[in-house]
Amino acid sequence: MLFFFKLNRERSKQVYWQKEYETMPRERLADLQLERLQQTIKRVYDNVPFYRNKLSEAGIEPGDIKSLDDLSRLPFTTKQDLRDNYPFGLFAVPMEEVVRLHASSGTTGKPTVVGYTRNDIVTWSDLMARALVMAGGSKKDIVQNAYGYGLFTGGMGIHYGAERLGATVVPISGGNTSRQLMLMQDFGTTILTCTPSYALYLGEEMVNTGIDPAKLKLRIGIFGAEPWSERMRNQLEAKLNLTALDIYGLSEVIGPGVAMECPEKKGMHIFEDNFIAEIIDPETGQPLPYGQPGELVITSLTKEALPIIRYRTRDITVLKDDECGCGRTFVRMERVTGRTDDMLIIRGVNVFPSQIESVLLEFGDTEPHYLLVVDRKGTLDDLEIWVELSDKFFSDKVRALEDLEKRLRARILSVLGISARIKLVEPRTIPRSEGKAKRVLDKREI
Repeated sequence: MLFFFKLNRERSKQVYWQKEYETMPRERLADLQLERLQQTIKRVYDNVPFYRNKLSEAGIEPGDIKSLDDLSRLPFTTKQDLRDNYPFGLFAVPMEEVVRLHASSGTTGKPTVVGYTRNDIVTWSDLMARALVMAGGSKKDIVQNAYGYGLFTGGMGIHYGAERLGATVVPISGGNTSRQLMLMQDFGTTILTCTPSYALYLGEEMVNTGIDPAKLKLRIGIFGAEPWSERMRNQLEAKLNLTALDIYGLSEVIGPGVAMECPEKKGMHIFEDNFIAEIIDPETGQPLPYGQPGELVITSLTKEALPIIRYRTRDITVLKDDECGCGRTFVRMERVTGRTDDMLIIRGVNVFPSQIESVLLEFGDTEPHYLLVVDRKGTLDDLEIWVELSDKFFSDKVRALEDLEKRLRARILSVLGISARIKLVEPRTIPRSEGKAKRVLDKREI
């Protein structure tokens, strides 16, 4: 009983943006999800020919959705579906109700286009304000937003959420590192938002320019848009003197603000009043129970302009439904370990770049900057891992370098079950990124 009282007393100190939803009992949350799912299915059936055809092909009408168990009967939506209906074919409202358009980078084929009504912008702003408060933010904070602005949803999502919270926003976007560091000092930035790889670069530049992070006012970092490991969290927290937290989102669903990590650091809470999350077997499409890794599938429940049904994110993760110490009742997703569509298959072995990163960060003599170079020698795939040495180690003896290569190679083989050649390179040799880091050079595709 004493432990229960202590836990409740600690929870009473928690700050929530929308406590009614964030701490809602699971039974009530399920009822809310079902009500909103039924409304969403009716909306897309009535207003989106693509979904009406897909549902009809599956023999489903809106009235057939009687419980959340019926979700698995609904067809999947893929990124290709969005491209095939480019630009506005999946919109559920007339264009005069769409007040914002965003789009993916369109690295292959047409970009994926997403639209927002005025209510969608309000919802998105609230979700991001919720995420910032979950991280420990308040209206007293100064948020330096180094995510990219423009068609990419990252910058605008963080921006609107911080303003909704009442915090002060520095809309600096990505790049211009010297100015980032100057403003960080002059403005007294307390929250940094950007990709983890760029945050790491900022930390390196602090050292190079003689900035002591302990003298800055930084206290929270919200890092997303690319997979990162627990060991990278340790690096970021040490280099930047802040608490590093993960955030998850994707443009096709709404943008950043689908899920956010709380200071318990035990996974990102999915905002289940707005989204239903599933884990499926990426090969069979069958749902998997909590605790098993698989592909994340998301259904939006409140989006007006672009409702999306069972969207296959291609992100590999695990859902957990155990109780969180922060008092929030939403399920949590573990950090994304990779994507089914950027997964490397090398000699029959599935390899994710983030797995390589975890291994490299075990060694104190290397930096968490690496490049996976995949080639084909005859009929066999060949993997070479370029690893950047730390300054303190680079000047060491040849024998020490050979020993490090050997240890890295053995550890990669032990963890991944695949042999790889290790190429140790000089400090700051591997190009830095101000956005998503480029980790793979696959020459098999050239």
